[in-house]
Amino acid sequence: MANTELEKRKPTAAGTVSPAEEPSVEWGWHGSFPKGTLIAGVFVGLAMFAMIIGNHTGLTADIWLIGIGAGLLAGIGWKIHKNRTSWRR
Repeated sequence: MANTELEKRKPTAAGTVSPAEEPSVEWGWHGSFPKGTLIAGVFVGLAMFAMIIGNHTGLTADIWLIGIGAGLLAGIGWKIHKNRTSWRR
């Protein structure tokens, strides 16, 4: 039984997840793809710019593609910046 708040927050073992906290641990792998997510985000952001070249005539589609692509790449840039400077706080 944990007596202090620090003991309550302490992980059960190095890098393991308790099945009581995360029920999905019992049926499979439990993790994330941080690098894969960033790579996929950059690919999709650049694909948005590539879709500007097409057979559409209006500028509305171009504005949406540029806006969504720029927003996605800006979000990825913010995430990379946040990850690099998080230890300094």
